[in-house]
Amino acid sequence: MSSTAEMFLKHAANIVSERRAQYGAATTAMAALAARWSVTLGQPVTPAQVVLCLIDLKLARLAHDPTHEDSVVDVCGYAAVLRELVATSTLEGK
Repeated sequence: MSSTAEMFLKHAANIVSERRAQYGAATTAMAALAARWSVTLGQPVTPAQVVLCLIDLKLARLAHDPTHEDSVVDVCGYAAVLRELVATSTLEGK
């Protein structure tokens, strides 16, 4: 039997998989956002920084309502995307 935490992480993994099917690879999306935000902010923004900012947004929302499950799922998903970015960057020698 899976624990509540394990079941929750499986749910978050399913959401990440659904989003990948719907929108494409998260690493590609974060790179596109980084390019857009770099123009908007007038300074370089990395894909990892985009993910960290998105996690921070979700944490700010959770500070207002810690029971909001969608925000917790999103934090888990973005953390997984961050890990994927770091692994990809390491493999590419960046």
